[in-house]
Amino acid sequence: MFSQLTFNLPMLSGDFVIARDLNSNCHGCNSIKDIDIIGTYTDTSGAVRVSRVKMKDLSASWVLDIPPSQKLHDQPKASQELENSFVDETELLDNVEHSVGDHQAGEGGILNPLKSQMNPVKLKRQIKKQITGCKLLQLTGLKPWTPQARENTVFGGETTSPHSDSMLKLMRDQIIMAKAYANIAKSKNETGLYNSLVKHFRESQHAIGEANSDTELSRSALVRAKAIGHILSLAKDRLYECPTMSRKLRAMIQSTEDNVNSLKKKSAFLIQLAAKTVPRSLHCLPLQLASDYFAQGYQSKAYFNRAKVEDPSLYHYAIFSDNVLATSVVVNSTALNAKHPESHVFHIVTDKLNFAAMKMWFILNPPQNATVEVQNIDDFKWLNASYCSVLRQLESARIKEYYFKANHPSSLSAGSDNLKYRNPKYLSMLNHLRFYLPEVYPKLEKILFLDDDIVVQKDLTPLWSIDLKGMVNGAVETCKESFHRFDKYLNFSNPNIYENFNPNACGWAFGMNMFDLKEWRKRNITGIYHRWQDLNEDRTLWKLGTLPPGLITFYNLTYPLDRTWHVLGLGYDPALNKTEIKNAAVVHYNGNYKPWLDLAVSKYKSYWSRYVRYDNPYLQRCDIVE
Repeated sequence: MFSQLTFNLPMLSGDFVIARDLNSNCHGCNSIKDIDIIGTYTDTSGAVRVSRVKMKDLSASWVLDIPPSQKLHDQPKASQELENSFVDETELLDNVEHSVGDHQAGEGGILNPLKSQMNPVKLKRQIKKQITGCKLLQLTGLKPWTPQARENTVFGGETTSPHSDSMLKLMRDQIIMAKAYANIAKSKNETGLYNSLVKHFRESQHAIGEANSDTELSRSALVRAKAIGHILSLAKDRLYECPTMSRKLRAMIQSTEDNVNSLKKKSAFLIQLAAKTVPRSLHCLPLQLASDYFAQGYQSKAYFNRAKVEDPSLYHYAIFSDNVLATSVVVNSTALNAKHPESHVFHIVTDKLNFAAMKMWFILNPPQNATVEVQNIDDFKWLNASYCSVLRQLESARIKEYYFKANHPSSLSAGSDNLKYRNPKYLSMLNHLRFYLPEVYPKLEKILFLDDDIVVQKDLTPLWSIDLKGMVNGAVETCKESFHRFDKYLNFSNPNIYENFNPNACGWAFGMNMFDLKEWRKRNITGIYHRWQDLNEDRTLWKLGTLPPGLITFYNLTYPLDRTWHVLGLGYDPALNKTEIKNAAVVHYNGNYKPWLDLAVSKYKSYWSRYVRYDNPYLQRCDIVE
């Protein structure tokens, strides 16, 4: 039983394809994978070619084009007509010698010229061998998706839709092959062919542009695909040698991998640079606020209830930040989602530079019924180098040398990873103040620590009712299988580390932590922190940040909270589960893609921006827009 299948092979003239269903019980061609395709055609040089391939071996980029008169419901009749018109496949192959006559094929073609002395068995073997080795036909065997071809077409068990990228992949494959042949042509002084290949793959690249799917391709894309397919056919006839092509493709793969690695380094360098740079609008905001704070005499006005600030029966939050806008989002989102905001107290600590601006913002924009206290870290006189190990280290010449001069990344070749060492937050005590919570708030018993890059989506009041089972820190664990365990953060080649900690212990997240300050004082957690900071003065136990010393300080003293309380990754992972984000009490933009930067992952930005008051005159004055 035969069926006629027509494929678009624009570079060929007089082309037709005969397909035979090898399944004698196939009614309606359900076993389409088992169809053999035998094609005879005249190539560009005028030689008659014969090729054979199984339907299942064709790429998904081929499009099945059955004439209207031979649709599946008419298949038995059409098949009978074809059966009467065409000979058996074996007979066709046995008589191929007579079909091709004296036509000569170009060197390297699908079918070499047939000698008069070549017997049919040898001919069949040669046909099968050369068809197996030739994959270029499919580079021109694609029809474009048009508005009239919107319906899915099932071919070989695969479904191709108008939103597929088969055409795009085809053109990219053509470009790769054209580049490979161009290099070979250049080495063989085939100047004309080389120039033609370069011209065509550049035009194809231009036709592709920024397209990510077939529907985004321009109308000229098919024309370009046909044109480059024609030149690829000529190049194959003249240049194709399997060993040469193999070597050239391997060299191209290696070169591409080198380029990708280089671009990754550049990207990492630029991302680190952008992440630590303060945008002009965010620099404008504290300047405007501070100017009005002093100009309007707010420094002498009381703006919060002192009794509430020290009342241990209320719900207290600690936020340490120098970012006014980010802090406002944390406070606004928490207060708006609280059932009883009047029972919530926010303790904000900032530096001298941003103290006036932070106070001015919350004087003018107090959260509904909640209490906000803003403090200056320079007013904590007990926080000095004689008491605080990390402050003593931060003020030392060795640490400044380590962060700013050693491996100074003045160029990309110096290493993009070292750029993060120069981020000012690592030299700021605001980053380390979380280890001194009992000293900062001596009259409180529990406090919830929040980073400034989080957004609260639910009422957090139930956190104060969680029994921490005698632990000091309540946090969400971050380890999954082998990821984010202690060996990721600590140097287990150092005996001080491997003798005291389990490398497979589960890590947890700073950003939303419930601290039991009574238990903290009882266990002298700050003293434990000081001891390990002294041991790490030479930076051999861990490199930077507050999470590694936090893992050490609260080792076996951390109670795991349910993961729905705190979802991380919005600052670096664009593939997070949307349902998990929606159901989370707190979402955390940890990573470089902060929501207030242009780097932000666009689909996550709305969770943050909904709590920004863009109609605020200060934001409008500084051109902070949604």
